[in-house]
Amino acid sequence: MKVFEKLTLPNGSVIPNRIAKAAMEENMADADQTPSEELMRLYKSWADGEAGLIITGNVMVDGRAMTGPGGVVLEDDRHLDRFRRWAEIGRAGGTQVWLQINHPGRQMQANLGQKTFAPSAVAMDLGKMSNRFAVPEAMTEDVIADVIRRFARTAQLGEQAGFTGVEIHAAHGYLLSQFLSPLANRRTDAWGGSLENRARLLLEIVKAVRAKVSAGFAVAVKLNSADFQRGGFSSDDARQVVDMLNHLDVDLVELSGGSYEAPAMQGQSRDGRTLAREAYFLEFAREIKTVARMPLMITGGIRRRAIADEVLDSGIDMVGIGTALAIDPHLPRDWRLGKNGAPQLPPITWKNKTLASLANMAVVKFQLRRLSRGQGPDPKVSPLRALILQQAATAFRTRQYRRWIAQRSPQEVSIRRLRV
Repeated sequence: MKVFEKLTLPNGSVIPNRIAKAAMEENMADADQTPSEELMRLYKSWADGEAGLIITGNVMVDGRAMTGPGGVVLEDDRHLDRFRRWAEIGRAGGTQVWLQINHPGRQMQANLGQKTFAPSAVAMDLGKMSNRFAVPEAMTEDVIADVIRRFARTAQLGEQAGFTGVEIHAAHGYLLSQFLSPLANRRTDAWGGSLENRARLLLEIVKAVRAKVSAGFAVAVKLNSADFQRGGFSSDDARQVVDMLNHLDVDLVELSGGSYEAPAMQGQSRDGRTLAREAYFLEFAREIKTVARMPLMITGGIRRRAIADEVLDSGIDMVGIGTALAIDPHLPRDWRLGKNGAPQLPPITWKNKTLASLANMAVVKFQLRRLSRGQGPDPKVSPLRALILQQAATAFRTRQYRRWIAQRSPQEVSIRRLRV
């Protein structure tokens, strides 16, 4: 299998090559929490780079539930023209463009001022930084039903806007990942306990989304290969969930790993396991490939053509690249032209692992901001400088978000809830 071979999905649509721009959280929404001009420019650079698939950063299904204050929200059709333009820019070179649709659950900053929901009232464990996240409320049946409807409605709106698919985010410790994890999900009803019950919300959302979109619209799932926390969602669990997804119309499963508590997606585990320096989750993916009937994609640390080839040669169908495309958005085109670029950020070796993780994300977002302004990357930026700039940007975006949410009347929120 070659990097620049086409991939035909189960729904019959075709991805022009095996390289995906994996989702990264840009936090570049405008004052309406819709795609900004900066975000459009950023995606044009990736479209010009010739990745076969572009997966957006988080698009929130509920404006009251945000992974970050500058997140894009798609819950009604009032600003659908902006999403249409976003899709057109991404698809300009023949690339498929999917919305990554998400709900944070308990992984939402407390200073956003919104009530936090999760499968159970289990607080985040981030040491001294735990107080940045509120203790969540356990979701009622009505709240669960509302979330299912919202995922389906956002997917439907995404198709109307011209996107070619959605990726349902069930990884990285967000809401659906929380339901899958026995550490976060301590329910004793039909949504907790056995793995079949813990996977129920994900399966119901996949079915609800598929019922609202056309057969040619791709429906993918992002799943942890493991949580990398003792007692959490395991690689054996992941294999069983993929087997459950085999019976639904899922076009691709992307395998990643970790959460805010154990950021394995940055190469750090919390259960003592050592991850590879590149293609962190390849060994797990090889195990899951034995049961998967749909194409598999892995994301995590891939930056070299040789590693991408190794992933594909092992039987995995696509490679997802994130950080390397934040540094060099034209990397796929360079590889096609025979150049062997391998963009990399210097490692951050701070003793405080939580701060180091935040700094790593800040350095990546620093590159994204430069690309969004038409500037070249600066991978050697000081992590401390990047973190300070990111904290300032987050403070600004938080104020912007709180103004936006305050303008939404209770009546408007109720009407939106009925519509979805």
